[in-house]
Amino acid sequence: MIYPPQNPTDVQELEPLQTLDLLEEEEEEEDYFDYYYDHPGSEPGTLSIEPDAKPSKIILIDYNAKHALRKINIPPHDCISYIEKDTVSWIDIQGLGSEALLKQVGEIFDLHPLLLEEVVNVPQRPKVEDYKQHLLVICQMVRSNPDKDGFETEQVGFVLGKNYLLTFQEDFITDCFDVVRDRIRTNQGKVRQEKADYLIYLLLDSLIDGYFPVAEDYEERIEAIEDDIIRNPTRQTMEELYHIRRELLALRRLIWPLRNVINLLMRDHSGFVSSEVQIYLRDCYDHVIQLWEIIEAYRELAASLMELYESAISNRMNEIMKFLTVISTIFIPLTFIAGIYGMNFENMPELHTKWGYYASLALMAAIAGGLIYFFWRQGWFKPTDVIRGR
Repeated sequence: MIYPPQNPTDVQELEPLQTLDLLEEEEEEEDYFDYYYDHPGSEPGTLSIEPDAKPSKIILIDYNAKHALRKINIPPHDCISYIEKDTVSWIDIQGLGSEALLKQVGEIFDLHPLLLEEVVNVPQRPKVEDYKQHLLVICQMVRSNPDKDGFETEQVGFVLGKNYLLTFQEDFITDCFDVVRDRIRTNQGKVRQEKADYLIYLLLDSLIDGYFPVAEDYEERIEAIEDDIIRNPTRQTMEELYHIRRELLALRRLIWPLRNVINLLMRDHSGFVSSEVQIYLRDCYDHVIQLWEIIEAYRELAASLMELYESAISNRMNEIMKFLTVISTIFIPLTFIAGIYGMNFENMPELHTKWGYYASLALMAAIAGGLIYFFWRQGWFKPTDVIRGR
């Protein structure tokens, strides 16, 4: 969520956030496995702006223990007066489509060209890098896709300075940081008594917590597919299961480096993250491990469901073959009798018997009935419960 557009000079106390309605655009299916790479021969530090990138805007939240204020759509130079104060400044840059504005931000905060390239050219692998004056943290934020199954990803770049934090987001659709904004606004917890390193901890914690609703969606989808496989397995069920396995693999590839990011921050010796905040980061690390275990469990469950699907299809084929075998077995003796009396020999007994035709039909009916009764007593007409519901 973002604040509604206002005059750049307006400064106001923090209020509840509002949602900005955006026009929905059709997007192509996202490839979760592609990371950004430089074009061959490009100069280091080159900013590659995507044609469909949203225009950049800056939202400043400045606070200390006594006050908190925000400024919306401010020019980069207006941030200088705030970062020079004895307060914590959160400069949230939403949208990466304005190259001139991003370069101004890089000049004002003395960002290394490679650092600016890392946060602008998306997507990047989650990582932590020390640039002496700044600490760069790149993570991937995920959220459920409201229009279709799966999830959406958005890169978030954190640049931690002495008393300020820069965040770079690809878009300005609802993010997972509203709970942190509300804590600053209402002075809940200890966020306004702490430094910028505590703020990045809160944002990372919110980002990691955003993975859990996505994981819960996969739990519901897997349970629904399991019911479909038990009741009526189809080719569409198998295709859906394949897509789930692929998406879980993509989610796993996002969580694994996120674990390394938190681990590096817990052992940071650059001075950007205090020892007290490093203790808080242990909770984030535990959440990442928990996410990792959940995703691994779902991947194993999806693999077992694929085996269950194959077992269900094989069981259905066995039922069909058993039914056809029973029918064939019943007609084999009848065909034998009909074949015997269908031969064209003149000296065959019973050919001129008055009741021979009816006797042969009765014999056939008796044999068929006897076989049906025998098969029924053997339980061959009952379906084999190879797969049982829970």
